Amino acid sequence: MKKILTIFTFLLFVVNSAQVDNIISGEQLNYRIHYGFLNAGTASLTSLQTTYKGVPHYYVKGVGKTTGAVRVFFPTNDLYESFINISTGLPSFYVRNVKEGGYTQHFESVFNHQNQTVILTDKKTPANGSKVIKTVKGVQDMLSSFYYLRSLDSIMLKPGAIIKINIWIDKEIFPFQLKVVAAENVKTKFGTINCLKILPSVISGRVFKTDESVTMWITNDKNHLPIAVKADLAVGSLKADIDSFKNVKYPLNFSK
Repeated sequence: MKKILTIFTFLLFVVNSAQVDNIISGEQLNYRIHYGFLNAGTASLTSLQTTYKGVPHYYVKGVGKTTGAVRVFFPTNDLYESFINISTGLPSFYVRNVKEGGYTQHFESVFNHQNQTVILTDKKTPANGSKVIKTVKGVQDMLSSFYYLRSLDSIMLKPGAIIKINIWIDKEIFPFQLKVVAAENVKTKFGTINCLKILPSVISGRVFKTDESVTMWITNDKNHLPIAVKADLAVGSLKADIDSFKNVKYPLNFSK
């Protein structure tokens, strides 16, 4: 299970900037994660409008943790934080603080999009100091990429579209691609809702069976709210379903 919850939380969670205008301060999204028949964990995303260095930003926080029997064998507590510039949709400051079994990691990243660099600080080993690393135009972090996807116009998310994002993960950039496959209805605890079916690119091998092992469904409306994610793993399968939501900007049209 090592790092699976991290990857999966991110999947819950095109290199041009885009204004973040389809979320409101106080939005809360909660998901229940299942590993096969087991209740494996929970993931949550919250947003709050604030300022960062005097500029309007959204402060967004993602939390992922294992629960129940899975937590006994593999205790996981992952925390992600990002300050996203509201006018550009680009991250200014990002924190990844994870505890997965005996593995821990705590990085802080400060983005300078003008000169395309990141100042990376390893808080776990502060004696190493900070490093300046070259990035690319419009780079996103693991949280801001989630809100960037949601901010895209519906025309860009129509079936057949391919979205490309450069994402800052740990100490390097990962070129990420999502393919919009089709629109289809998805059943939830709240009723059925029309969604866009999206295939994110993943690397087959130790974790995923194939490079199209992950499927994500987001609402086919202005919210582009993630409703469910399913992953076929090398061993077993993992699924997340929306468990509760609060302060979503546009009404969600569930039908019974």
